Amino acid sequence: MAEKNVAQRPAGESHFLAILSRMKYIERWSLMRNSRAENLSEHSLEVALIAHMLCVLGNVRHGRSLDAERAALVALYHDASEIVTGDLPTPVKYHDGTIRDAYKAVERSAEERLLATLPADLRPAFEDVLWPGAESTEDEVYLRRLVKAADKVSALIKCVEEARSGNAEFASAEASCRAAVDEMAAELPEVADFMREFFPSYGATLDDLL
Repeated sequence: MAEKNVAQRPAGESHFLAILSRMKYIERWSLMRNSRAENLSEHSLEVALIAHMLCVLGNVRHGRSLDAERAALVALYHDASEIVTGDLPTPVKYHDGTIRDAYKAVERSAEERLLATLPADLRPAFEDVLWPGAESTEDEVYLRRLVKAADKVSALIKCVEEARSGNAEFASAEASCRAAVDEMAAELPEVADFMREFFPSYGATLDDLL
């Protein structure tokens, strides 16, 4: 299908960025009653900001040499496949190993379809963002762990904001996300720093923050 679409494009035209711009139409938490809807574009930006800060914390305080700008870029693209697949809720995605593995294959196929809309000479640069190389450095592996942590922290922020709005729908999700973040914080000092210094401010009013 992707090759057919590419063949039908006028010469020199790429749909890549136009497709990415549709992240704003993908709503997250589709099985939950939301006091405020969250779209994929918002989520990706928040994950990018958090991942960048986690890498800065690692470099400044924990003697690491992480590419914080790359972490932000990886985070911006981390859910790009959902433009094609939609957001499959976590309880469904991880219900069992068969569903998880099948969905990973679907994600990979969606990413390949997205990359196929790029001019051939540009694809390697974006493959490098979407997929870690087989010979990734220790820093790259750690960076991607921090991006995953940022993703989970972003989910926890959403749960907390919903709770503070009076919506009890996210109580179970908040407990699950908080347990996952606590586990990450025990292994990743950058996450512990973030949760101690930055996380408590989320959900406060602008008057409180300024």
